[in-house]
Parts: sequence; structure tokens; C-alpha cells
Amino acid sequence: MVLCVPAELQAKSRNCILLKFIGEKVDILLNKQQFLQMKQDRQKIAMVTSYDYPSAKMAEAAGVDMILVGDSLGMTVLGYDSTIPVTIEDMIHHGKAVHRGAGNTFKVVDMPFMSYHISTAETLSNARRLYQETGAQALKLEGSGDVSRAMAKLVQAGIPVVGHIGLTPQSVNVLGGYKVQGKDKETAARLLEEALEIEEAGAMMLVLECVPRQLASFITEQLSIPTIGIGAGADCDGQVLVYHDILNYGVGRLPKFVKKYTDGNQILGDGITRYVQDVKSGEFPEEKHTFTMNLSGLPKE
Repeated sequence: MVLCVPAELQAKSRNCILLKFIGEKVDILLNKQQFLQMKQDRQKIAMVTSYDYPSAKMAEAAGVDMILVGDSLGMTVLGYDSTIPVTIEDMIHHGKAVHRGAGNTFKVVDMPFMSYHISTAETLSNARRLYQETGAQALKLEGSGDVSRAMAKLVQAGIPVVGHIGLTPQSVNVLGGYKVQGKDKETAARLLEEALEIEEAGAMMLVLECVPRQLASFITEQLSIPTIGIGAGADCDGQVLVYHDILNYGVGRLPKFVKKYTDGNQILGDGITRYVQDVKSGEFPEEKHTFTMNLSGLPKE
């Protein structure tokens, strides 16, 4: 249930505070200022990916602060080998589904590969579609340099952005694979410079992926905006993990930085296996699963 809010709040942007009930618990759709306050108060931010209606609904009910509609859906949902084949249309399709399942949770949607590199006009056009059509509260872009300048353009246009540095999956072929970034003095200094540049561009938050804990901690201390870690240690302002990794659902070998909270492969696999066995043996459907009628109602031959 969504509470009635004053007209002056309703007139504000999608990033205003909305209240909802889950049982007796009141949750808040947080905004940029509240995430900044959480950093200052050292309250950890919990973020998880979602790609469809049921996963989004489950994430919202669990009380996550933020949902990321990540282009990782290319691998977890669409079966690609990387995020590179993911398109704007893919992100819009899945973003809409997530919004329907978690309308009261702050949602960040990834801009996919090459959707913000070709020209300012194309970047703005793609961002407008993602922001308007998915119900997102922010968009996430990977990288720095020209990407930071693209972020600044989006912020000027009124679209909140989240940065992403370290291991950037869209650049995995340039980086030489899925490797920890920033382990030496030179690359650590470069990542710090990128982080400061992204903050200067107006990003509301920064994802740090696969960087040493010590470096992530240092960057977090240097920034006024929150950092969200994935494989970046416990000192970031928040954490994000992939929904399927947390549940060990449809995935193989998990990365080192993932904690498995249940075994979805085993639980769901067992359920489907039992169904197949019951159909083959004739144990399903039972009488209680069956509709009946009076035999007199059957057509005559």
C-alpha cells in the first residue's frame, strides 16, 4: 500500500519520498540526499540486481535500498557470454518489468554497450528513453574520461547518474578479462583520479568493482558521494550483488566476492525433477488437481 502524500510532494520529481507498507514495516523510496546522509551516518546501503517482475518484487519485499537493472542480464537471463550484445531495447524491456515489480524502490538502470559513446545527441536520446520508459531514478555508465563528460551532460539534462569504475564488464576485452583492477601504484592512482572526475561530473554514486579493499576504502574516504562495492571489500558505503549469484540460481562457479545465501539450483532443480517423475509415473495430476463434471453432460457419439 502506498501512502497518500501532500500535493507539494506529488508535484516533485520521481525522486521524492514515497512511503509504502510491507506488513507493519514502512519502507522509503530514498533519494539522492538520503543516500548522501546514509554515507555521512555510516549506514550501509544494500543494493541487488533484478531483471524481471518476480525478482524485483522479492527484492523490494526484502527491504533493499536500491535495485540495479544491470546489463549483466545479458549473461544471467539472456544467455550471452558477456554484456556486450545487450541493447537499449533489452534494457527497456527488463527495466519496465522491474518497475512493475518494485515501484516503490529506487532503481538504477544500466546504459548498455556503446549507447553513450558515439555522440552527445545519441547519448541524450538513449538516456531519455531509458529514463522515461523504465521508471528509473538514475542511469549507470561505465568508465571515465569521455564518459565523465557524458555524465555531466545527462546531469545537466536532469537525469541522475551513477558511475562505475574498476572492472568494467563492457570493457572486459580491453582489460584482458575479468581481473582485479588497481593492484599497483600506477593503476590505483588512475582509479582515484577517475573517481574524483566522476564525482566532479555530478554523479550521485559510484560503483567500485573488483578493486583491492584498501584502495576502495581510500577512494570512499576521498569522495563525498556514496560508493557501492562489488568485490571491493567491506569499507564501501554499500554493497551490490547479482540476484542470481546470491541465490545460486542458474549460475555455475561463483566469483570469490559472492556469498551464497541459498542453493536455488538445487532447490528449484529438485522441484522440476519431481514434477517430471510424477508426470511419467502418473502420480500427477491427482484428483484434487482435477475439475469434474456430471457424465450426463458429455456429448453423445
